[in-house]
Amino acid sequence: IITKHPDTTNAVDGVQLPYGDGFMKLAAGCYELCGLCYIGVDMVLDQDKGPLILELNARPGLNIQIANDCGLTQRTHAIEAHLEQLKTRGIVESVEERVRFAQELFGHIPPVEG
Repeated sequence: IITKHPDTTNAVDGVQLPYGDGFMKLAAGCYELCGLCYIGVDMVLDQDKGPLILELNARPGLNIQIANDCGLTQRTHAIEAHLEQLKTRGIVESVEERVRFAQELFGHIPPVEG
């Protein structure tokens, strides 16, 4: 659970992100764009257009690790194992299924519904 902003150290625990589902779906939809198992997606919330992508990062930086107080190794191994299982079974996940997987494995909020 993220409790403080990694740059400002301001408290963020309990802050509700507008369009939270939109951010998650937008990030999960980037998988096909790069062909990598995992990426960092930098986004902003535009007043008129909602969630927008700034850039995709093949090597997510330290800020996300600091914010989550957790390194990426365990997370990337879990993602790689999940993708390998899907590949073995011939399953292609939908964006919604990717969001649900991420929320169940890494989040503390209820999964996105349909």
